[in-house]
Amino acid sequence: MIAKSQAEFFLGKLLITPGALEALQKAGQSAIQFLQRHVRGDWGDLDDEDRQANDHALIEGSRILSAYRTSLGEKIWIITEAADESGHRVATTILLPSEY
Repeated sequence: MIAKSQAEFFLGKLLITPGALEALQKAGQSAIQFLQRHVRGDWGDLDDEDRQANDHALIEGSRILSAYRTSLGEKIWIITEAADESGHRVATTILLPSEY
């Protein structure tokens, strides 16, 4: 498990889909609380294989996926894109699984 006390990677440009925005508004929650968990290595509701893939992605620069539930039980995903050729991650998107 990744230490949760410090940020592990940069998020890049932040994006949110209309469905995810609506889900968070209905739940009365902020995207920030989920982004803070994501960037600290708290991958949320993932199985062990996906958690290990994320931990490996921190080293190799591949895509990172986290899955959370709002207070109303709706699932949201946060995806940070793989690093580009310069090693920078350019975007993180908050979305519903149905919007993938």
